[in-house]
Formats: sequence, C-alpha cells, structure tokens
Amino acid sequence: MADLSDTKAALHYYLRRTRDDLIWKLDGLSEREARTPRTVTGNNLLGIVKHCLNVEAGYFGPTFGRQFPTPEELVPLQAFDDDPQADWYAREDETKDGLIDLYRRVAQFADETIDQLPLDAPGQVPWWRPGHQDVTLDRIIMHVTGDLARHAGQADIMREQHDGGIGWHQDGTSIPDGYDWPAYVSKLRKLADHFE
Repeated sequence: MADLSDTKAALHYYLRRTRDDLIWKLDGLSEREARTPRTVTGNNLLGIVKHCLNVEAGYFGPTFGRQFPTPEELVPLQAFDDDPQADWYAREDETKDGLIDLYRRVAQFADETIDQLPLDAPGQVPWWRPGHQDVTLDRIIMHVTGDLARHAGQADIMREQHDGGIGWHQDGTSIPDGYDWPAYVSKLRKLADHFE
C-alpha cells in the first residue's frame, strides 16, 4: 500500500484504485454483455471503460506536453465533431479484451506522467475554454480521479442490475455477507410507500 501520508503518493493511490475498480466491473462479462446499453442514453460498461481510458490519455498526455505512443488507438478530438459520443462505445473492430489492454497501457502512460512530474508541474488542457486551461498536476490527478469515481459508480449500478454483481473493490466489497437483500428492499419499498 502507498504511503498515504505523502500527498502525491496518496493522490496516485486513489487514482490507481479507482481505475482498477472500474476495470474489475467487466470481469466475467461476455463481449455482448459488456456492450449492452443499460440506460436510456446508451451507457454500457465497455463504453465507460473506453471513455475513461481516453480521459486519462488526454489529461496525462497533451495537457503536460506528452503524446501517447500509439495515438491512433485513441479517439481523436475531431471524431467528436461527427459523433459527440465517439468515446462512449466500442466499435465493431474493438474488443473488450483489447480495450482493457489499451486501458492498462494508458494507465502506465498516465502513471509515468505522475511519477516524472512534481505536483505543481504546470500544464494546459487544450480542450478547456480559454482563460481556464492552465492547471497543475495535482489538480489534474484530482479531476481525473473524480471523473473516474463517478463513472465507476455508474458501472457499479449497471453491473448490479445485470447480474447482481456488487462490491466496491475486488479484494473487499464493503457489502455485508449473508444479508437478506430481498427483505431489505421490501423494507425500503414499504417506507417509500408511506409518502406520495
């Protein structure tokens, strides 16, 4: 475990942990299950992973003057002109395993940026509006961790709705063992029914 008394190590730890927890939500799913839309706006588990890997590649790459070694594997910014959802789904030529592998390589690239730079290293987010583009590494680590955590929460709910797979971390779900979930849900429904 990281030395959480060191600010940089702590920030990096939580980013890595959130990233790993998100990828874990795809464990055991078929290609079809990972791609199936689960919300009215088409959110799907594999699309969330693809979005997050592109987020990390951008924020820990061009923002700090670095280029991912194989940029052709990422969604280019101009793709959003044709399809604003371009990074939210896997194309037919992309696979679950391929995108997970790409995310792991992007993660290594992002980790290198974090390891090589001090927390106050300046950067510039090219896609943010003028006057708001200047950032520091610590701000970007927090921004990306917050973004990933939000999407990991979406993935938690989608996975639970799919097959009942629950838990925060692979090595510690934070869920009580042997809990009577149907009774709990029934209790909550009764409580809700008292209100209009």
